[in-house]
Amino acid sequence: MKFVFVGGGTGGHFYPLIAVAEELNNQIEKEKIVGARMYFISDDPYDKQLVFENGLEFIKLDSGKLRTYFSIKNFFDVFKTAFATFKAIFILWSIYPDVVFSKGGYLSFPVVTAARLLRIPVFIHESDASPGRVNKYSAKFAQRIAVSFPEAMEYFPKEKTAVTGLPMRRGVVKPVGVGAYEFLKLKSDIPTILIVGGSQGSEIINDEILDALPMLLQKYQIIHQCGVKNISSMETRSKIVLENLPEEIRDRYKLFGYLNTVALSMASGVSKVVISRAGSMIFEIASWGIPSILIPITNSNADHQRKNAYSLARAGGAIVIEENNLSPAVISTEIDRVIENPELWQKMSVSARAFSPLDAGEKIAQELLAIGMEHEK
Repeated sequence: MKFVFVGGGTGGHFYPLIAVAEELNNQIEKEKIVGARMYFISDDPYDKQLVFENGLEFIKLDSGKLRTYFSIKNFFDVFKTAFATFKAIFILWSIYPDVVFSKGGYLSFPVVTAARLLRIPVFIHESDASPGRVNKYSAKFAQRIAVSFPEAMEYFPKEKTAVTGLPMRRGVVKPVGVGAYEFLKLKSDIPTILIVGGSQGSEIINDEILDALPMLLQKYQIIHQCGVKNISSMETRSKIVLENLPEEIRDRYKLFGYLNTVALSMASGVSKVVISRAGSMIFEIASWGIPSILIPITNSNADHQRKNAYSLARAGGAIVIEENNLSPAVISTEIDRVIENPELWQKMSVSARAFSPLDAGEKIAQELLAIGMEHEK
């Protein structure tokens, strides 16, 4: 039995694929299926170690992007996408998998098109409240569709669509408190704020947090994932911002380019509030039972980040700050409002946990296996 996973470009596509691969491996072992193989098609392995650990065979495929704005690159990418589709047909024909699992995005288009032409079953998952164009296209011929948000149901055929939530890696959804303060070099008697601007960081959030540091560090200690591409400049700029503060206060700021699974589970185990963008990571944050302050990207594709953010806010697990209202004073005020009100903090924590089911990956893996078995007959 063979399975193809496709998606890429961001952690929002990659990590849910890995979560499903984890659960599929468990199902394969449980059912004692011999000779099963899994492939990951993308332009980049994103995290080679996770790909290897989950038994995925990486196949490189480059494709053009389907931009919604004018760019001369659109002309050339039409040909690039067409070539990628022909290449995807050859790849799938040579593998001939029993099912293709797609997370959407521009890289998925040639693969799901190839699967359609070769009559290979397609299963898609949509992470956002408002789906992207590739998943809308794929829904026309997909055998099964899973969505993270109930709001996304209106975009897909109801007879083959189910709300599952977001598949999440087991190691990430289990906050670890034991040893976390020592691991992250934090003090246990000072409230901790975790800041994650998405898998690649957020320059807007980074800038505002730097301006707010002198104010925030008087009360809190901060774990800040700024993005690997931003770490060098952030280290330089934060030293300038903090240089006139006492050493004890400066040490409350912990800057990281990227938090791996262990570091993230430790950070989530000690944090009282999370500040984040509003991509698919909000499900991981909600699963931790930690209140969040979400800063959605203005003008994201189909405005999906704002819709994601307000979905969690309506459920009671988050506060939303629009980019045009973002300032150090607003950030500080909202953090104080949550942390200094234990009743509000507890209410938001309970609401967040209820928002994020933990069995999405398991449900999708079981359905993938059922489709694969049917196709194999």
